[in-house]
Amino acid sequence: MTHATPAGRGISPLAFVDPTAELGEGCTVGHFAVVEAGARLGPGCAVEHHAVIHGGTQLGAGCRVEAHAVLGRRPRPAAASTVAVAADLPPLTVGDRTSVGAGAVIYAGATIGADCFIGDLAFVREEAVIGDRAVIGSHVTVENAVRIGPRTKVQTGAYITAWTTVEEDCFIAPCVVTTNDNFMGRTERRFALRGGPVVRRGARVGANVTLLPRVEVGAEAFVAAAAVVTRSVPPATLVMGMPARPVRPVPDEEMVVKEGREGEEGEKGSQGDVETKGS
Repeated sequence: MTHATPAGRGISPLAFVDPTAELGEGCTVGHFAVVEAGARLGPGCAVEHHAVIHGGTQLGAGCRVEAHAVLGRRPRPAAASTVAVAADLPPLTVGDRTSVGAGAVIYAGATIGADCFIGDLAFVREEAVIGDRAVIGSHVTVENAVRIGPRTKVQTGAYITAWTTVEEDCFIAPCVVTTNDNFMGRTERRFALRGGPVVRRGARVGANVTLLPRVEVGAEAFVAAAAVVTRSVPPATLVMGMPARPVRPVPDEEMVVKEGREGEEGEKGSQGDVETKGS
C-alpha cells in the first residue's frame, strides 16, 4: 500500500491528501475532501466531497464515506463533563465494505466492523464497538463505551446512551431512548450506580420505548411501542405499558432460529403485529 497520487487514482485536484497517508489501489477522493497524516484507506475506498478523514484513521477495503462525513475526530468534552477522555485513544478503525452516510461523525477510539451501514447524520463516540453487518440508522446517537453486536439494527433517531450493551441480532426501533443515570447528575453516589441498559441476543425494542438505567432486556424479549421499562424483562417475553409489564410469551416462530440470521423477523415484528395478535 502506497500513498496515492492524483494520476490514475481518482483524487480530485481540489482534495488534500497528506503525503504520509496511505491509499490502496482504486481509491477515490472527492472535491475538498481531507485525508490527514497517517490515515490508511484500503483498496477501493471512496471518499466523497468535503469528507474529512482524521489522522491515523484506518479504513478497510471497499469502504464508502459520503459527503461531509467526519471520521476519526478526537473528542472535545465540555468543561463541566464528568467523563474523562483518554489522552491516548487508538485510531478509529472501520472494517471492509462499511458505508458511512453523509454528515455522519465517528470519533477516534471507536471500532466499526465489516459490512456495516452507518446512516446519514449518525453520531458514534469514542470507545464504541459495533459488530459486523450492524445497521446504525440516520440520526442515531451511539454514545461512548457502547457495545452493539453483529447484525443488530438500530433504527432512525434512536439514542444509545453511554455504557449500554446491545447484543447480536437485536432490533432497536425508531426513537428508542436509553438512560444511564437515575440521579440525573446529582449526588456523588451516581458514579457508583450509573450504567446503561443491557439488551440481550435477539431482543426487539419498539418505537419510542424508554429503557431506564441498568435494566436488562432478556434474550428474544419484545418490548412494545412507547413502553417505559423500569425493571428487567424476562427472556422471550412480550411486555408493554408504563411501566412495562409482562403480557405473554414471544411465539417460537419469532425467535432467532440460527446463528448468522440477519434479523428478518426483527423487521417484521412491528407494533402492529402486537396489536393484531392480541394478548
